[in-house]
Amino acid sequence: MKLSALAAFGLALLAPFSTACGQTQEPSKVEPSIEVERAFPNLKFKRPLFLTPAGDGSGRLFVIEKMGVIRVFEDKQDVGTSKVFLDINEQVSVKGNEEGLLGIAFHPQYAENGKFYVHYSSSVKTKVGILSEFQVSKDDPDKADPASARVLIEQKQPWRNHNGGMIEFGPDNMLYWALGDGGAGGDPKGSGQDLTSLLGTILRIDVDTRTGDLEYGIPKDNPFVNEPEGARGEIFAFGLRNVWRFSFDRKTGELWAADVGQGRWEEVDLITSGGNYGWKVREGFEVFTDKAEISFGKAIDPIAVYGRKEGISITGGYVYRGERFPSLQGSYIYGDYQSGNVWRITKDDAGQYHNAMALQDAGIRIASFGEDSKGELYVLGYDSGTIMRVVPKKP
Repeated sequence: MKLSALAAFGLALLAPFSTACGQTQEPSKVEPSIEVERAFPNLKFKRPLFLTPAGDGSGRLFVIEKMGVIRVFEDKQDVGTSKVFLDINEQVSVKGNEEGLLGIAFHPQYAENGKFYVHYSSSVKTKVGILSEFQVSKDDPDKADPASARVLIEQKQPWRNHNGGMIEFGPDNMLYWALGDGGAGGDPKGSGQDLTSLLGTILRIDVDTRTGDLEYGIPKDNPFVNEPEGARGEIFAFGLRNVWRFSFDRKTGELWAADVGQGRWEEVDLITSGGNYGWKVREGFEVFTDKAEISFGKAIDPIAVYGRKEGISITGGYVYRGERFPSLQGSYIYGDYQSGNVWRITKDDAGQYHNAMALQDAGIRIASFGEDSKGELYVLGYDSGTIMRVVPKKP
């Protein structure tokens, strides 16, 4: 691989740590069924990493830029400008290629309380990921109040990569947060199978309560609140290498996650409470190393995988639940940052999943997918700074 690709945002280290004899990487089935088109032709962003509505019925969309800026604009095709909603550039580190302002989530009662949450890499504290709460300005709905910041969690990172990033409120109104295994390559600290560490997990916390001296609450029904001994109660699922975007199906509530692979396989997982997804014992369906063991429970197989000939850094998407394109209804659509390929997972009446490449090279580096308030699906181009809309392939 070229050095320029290794320097790109969000890519995994590709050193050959695996000791297993890998299976043949069969190519994905190619079934063209979608396209992308420019959604907001008059707008461009600087290294955009996520798009979301606030859930307040205002008809606005918010985009986070890696360097530490959140922008807001009207959800109209001919919108001409965006406004700076929050600028925390001075607090955000981008020393590591995978550092930056990585996630945003609006409180389910944002329309009433004005609270939202961000995850960013700290420039003040070395190799620390911060989850903070902010509030919107009392005088301007298009401005956040920087002085309102309240830090909920500071998570130390052994290295500057595998920071995870996604935060999202689930149907249960709990906040979920994905954290990578801590970085480097091959999970040298064994974080993936370590339930005493928050690294390599998806967390589930209650931002509206407090547990002991914590700035947040640990839900009593979290899977590891009572066992095993020493486990962190915040953990919802573990054995994950570096989830880059997860999402909840608006209809079923299922939690879909895309886990970036080490050197052979990118994978899509359905996340369940207490689930162990195998890293670093496994990568995809394969054994990654025989020098580690499953620490708790049983490793859960991915829903789908693709090999490194088709992409090298998976970007998780969404199950389409919009109304404009009935042919896409119920499909999980995701892509690859580097190759620009886009896949579509469908489920048949027998409950079997079918994974196929729906678009070969979207023409952008896919930093993220995003939904608007109506469930329509977008793709963000990291280098191009453009927002594309997912549409069915034209006849």
